[in-house]
Amino acid sequence: MDKKGLAEFLRRRRQTLSPRDVGLVEGQRRRTQGLRREEVAQLAGMSTDYYARLEQQRAPQPSVQIATALTRALRLTLDERDHLFALIGHNAPMRFQRSEHVSPALLRVLDRLDDAPALVQTDLVETLAMNPLAVALLGDKTRHTGLARSAYYRWFLDPAERLRYPEEAHERHGRAQAARLRAAVTAGSDTLRAARILAELQEHSPEFVRMWERQEVAQSYEDCKTIVHPELGRIEVDAEMLFTENRGQALIVLTTQPGSESHSKLELLSVIGQQQLTPEILD
Repeated sequence: MDKKGLAEFLRRRRQTLSPRDVGLVEGQRRRTQGLRREEVAQLAGMSTDYYARLEQQRAPQPSVQIATALTRALRLTLDERDHLFALIGHNAPMRFQRSEHVSPALLRVLDRLDDAPALVQTDLVETLAMNPLAVALLGDKTRHTGLARSAYYRWFLDPAERLRYPEEAHERHGRAQAARLRAAVTAGSDTLRAARILAELQEHSPEFVRMWERQEVAQSYEDCKTIVHPELGRIEVDAEMLFTENRGQALIVLTTQPGSESHSKLELLSVIGQQQLTPEILD
């Protein structure tokens, strides 16, 4: 571990970012150039004291998980990420076409979206990042681990995955999931992982087998336009996608028709966030 090199690199990267670059409010008076240490710590999900010790060359070797968190917090490119891992003393993740590293371009757009739910997903529907409004609308999709990170896997094996979608749309949505998985198995960014998901679903989900045997293949996201929020009820949305060059990741932005009941519900959700709604608010 190169403590001096790491401290200098972190400090310099922090100083080159503005709060606006990472979706934070800039405020009137800032004596610090770039981001403050506490802001980086907040973005990385660690204590300010721990981050400060990294810049002061007083911290022990960070884990791979911390290195990954710092990569995202500081909006590092793949080259910068690899350099950070080398300074810490870890091998950088291999550069497969599929990557846990959120595309910096998509992340910059995501950081600026605060009036519409937005999230970054892989072509296996693994959610890598969400803005607060997306979490309030859909729940935290980044919390899953293993094969369950894929919505393809969860749709057929985790009943909770269906709670945010109307029951009458389940058949259509399930067929679309199977059709998109078929595309991912043959021409996706991680065909080996897609094949593992396929094998698990074929073994454990008769419903999936029935839909898989239809031989449908698609990459469309038009199958479900209604989200069922646990307290606000049905919200009609349109989805717009911005893909990376290799289509391995996509930024998905959900919008509602201005003036509609769904639009009003989304505006309410943007105010109250994930708070428990009271009967007074709903009335």
